[in-house]
Amino acid sequence: MSSSEIEQAIALLSKLPTLGPRSARRAILFLLTKKQTHFAPLIEALKNVHDNIKTCPECGNMDTSVPCAVCSDVLRQKSLVCVVQDVADLWALERAGAFKGVYHVLGGVLSALDGIGPDELEIDSLVRKVETGAVSEVILALPATVEGQTTAHYISDRLADSGVKISALSRGVPVGGELDYLDDGTLQMAFKARREV
Repeated sequence: MSSSEIEQAIALLSKLPTLGPRSARRAILFLLTKKQTHFAPLIEALKNVHDNIKTCPECGNMDTSVPCAVCSDVLRQKSLVCVVQDVADLWALERAGAFKGVYHVLGGVLSALDGIGPDELEIDSLVRKVETGAVSEVILALPATVEGQTTAHYISDRLADSGVKISALSRGVPVGGELDYLDDGTLQMAFKARREV
């Protein structure tokens, strides 16, 4: 049996996404056996993140600088705003390197079951951003779920009279995807989003 301190660490670590109690136990055991090379640097890195990360007031990204590196990049097209559900989605798009505009993090999607309405999300701030006249296109990069699409429709309705172009990410067959392994919804979206070759 391990001490209560170790059990507490395992319990806390197991609350992280994709980590259950067994994975957390293995991770803690690994860190304990590699105290100097892995555990101590990890603790220091986590403390630095805790002490220095801020939320960007312009887009909602998390960074050590305010505004964040994306918003302060002079090479970004500030008139293109990509709306994402959360910071993880922003980071995924940045990792892909496909978008050179700026972002707007909603902080979630509309969900009646979870009690998340428009007031709980950063929708009003998006509308205000568009009303400044500096935005030419809003790209909705929201999940292909009922909640994500409901949120996209709500935002589209709110921005309908703004004169700003509103677009959404294409949906369909992923690169390297085999048709036999795709779900029906993905195949349907692929046919709807087909393009001329």
